[in-house]
Amino acid sequence: MTRESMEFDVVIVGAGPAGLSAGIRLMQLSQQYHHPLTVCIIDKGEEVGSHILSGAVLEPRALNELLPDWQNKPLPFLHTPVTHDQFLLLTKKKAWRLPTPPQMRNHGNYIISLGQFCRFLAQEAEQLGVNIFPGFAATEMLYEGDRVCGVITGDKGVDRHGQPKANFQPGIELRAKQVMLAEGCRGSLTQTVFKRYQLNEGVDPQTYGLGIKELWEIPEALHQPGHVIHSIGWPLDHKTYGGSFAYHLGKNLLSIGFVVGLDYQNPYLNPYEEFQRFKTHPAIYPLLEKSRRIAYGARTLIEGGWQSIPKLTFPGGVLIGDAAGFLNVAKIKGIHNAMKSAMVAAESIFPLLQQSSLMESTDYPKNLQASWLWEDLYKVRNIRPALRYGLWPGLVYAAIDTYLFRGRAPWTLHHKIPDHSCLKKANQCKQIAYPKHDNRVTFDLPSSVYLANVTYVEDQPYHLKLKDRHGVPIEINFKEYASPETRYCPAGVYEIVYNDKNEPRLMINGGNCIHCKACDIKDPTQNIRWTPSEGGSGPQYEMM
Repeated sequence: MTRESMEFDVVIVGAGPAGLSAGIRLMQLSQQYHHPLTVCIIDKGEEVGSHILSGAVLEPRALNELLPDWQNKPLPFLHTPVTHDQFLLLTKKKAWRLPTPPQMRNHGNYIISLGQFCRFLAQEAEQLGVNIFPGFAATEMLYEGDRVCGVITGDKGVDRHGQPKANFQPGIELRAKQVMLAEGCRGSLTQTVFKRYQLNEGVDPQTYGLGIKELWEIPEALHQPGHVIHSIGWPLDHKTYGGSFAYHLGKNLLSIGFVVGLDYQNPYLNPYEEFQRFKTHPAIYPLLEKSRRIAYGARTLIEGGWQSIPKLTFPGGVLIGDAAGFLNVAKIKGIHNAMKSAMVAAESIFPLLQQSSLMESTDYPKNLQASWLWEDLYKVRNIRPALRYGLWPGLVYAAIDTYLFRGRAPWTLHHKIPDHSCLKKANQCKQIAYPKHDNRVTFDLPSSVYLANVTYVEDQPYHLKLKDRHGVPIEINFKEYASPETRYCPAGVYEIVYNDKNEPRLMINGGNCIHCKACDIKDPTQNIRWTPSEGGSGPQYEMM
């Protein structure tokens, strides 16, 4: 097959806050030092922001550095200043106000739609000369010897049997002196680079959460612009990490969601149903009962923190943003760190581009460790692993670490096992009875997935791969773990069906997939591998 080839100085995979910030900073340096650069950003979403989802509260520290005059520009994104913080401990019927930890205080921060924010950054990048190509999924790395020299985008117009259709378009080779991987949490190319160059050797296993979010229009009388609420506790048991957020933004909009740590143990736990149950709490239900739900989505987030940061460079490229895992779990924020890592990476590789050098950047890790990002993550490094001991021990430890040691305890707690190894067998756990949906505040899964505006090209190749299609899904996942993939997937992709002999098989409804990647992370046998679907396919988020 003959592929078209395009040459750039830098190719960036992913048009999220990290990838776009990298493109902007590179072009700023290009102009400052009068050294022309060609920079390309590709993204698997149909438009910039269409696959982006976050809470989201923005700490503007990195944005202020990247675009100091951003507030003087005509801004196409909602940015509601935070006016009030609440931190709640929920029991089944009560909500107890706790002191807001210092890391979670949001004075000076903004509630935003991350999708809108990325569209704004894309406009800034394009004005500086960055080439942005949405709708192109990067499916392979290009190598010259042991060095990365670019990426290949996926073919378009191929049927499920791998045969070209009438509208077939072969993928494009995008060649570059440097490749910046900004795929976000659990990127597919990032995983291949981890394996090839052993980037996560010697660091803690990464740990993840699954965040499920809804956007509501609420009555004006209930809307408190800038009000931020976080909660812990019910409906999760005290051994399961997780919590909620509710952010009042814009005009009569409420961003509400629930995060469950993917190190949970009970295979019967259903994160989607935990979220629906959370909305019935007396502190939350009155906000929603006369409101209208307008959007739904889900995304995994990377929670390992400082002790899980991999090697950040490889021959021909770097990792930036949540491809490397820079979320500050204690703050419940990662946008500022994703942007800062991208800016530092851009500043570190720019001298190599000036010299036309193909060397691996050694300055990026050093420069990152000298930046405020490293301190941001170091001071909260023990909060998430402490919560593996349970809610109460974790809260007590967090208070000691924060107020007594101020994040500088003379030890580091560790993540010992990956999330997929945490599941217990079904016969060791109790089934969980979830309440019936009322279709006013709580909803069934199909009606929720409908609001994610999922679109797929018909008859495209399966993007959810099973290493073993027959034995593992039934003999292990079904018989030993009660098919947890039918519950942890927040889009109804995985389903157990029976033939006329009452024999079970796993059916994959790939057209439901909203690209959260929980299956790639939580499958107990690691039999499921998520790969990009045909470019542009997936959720079409507007305001998430």
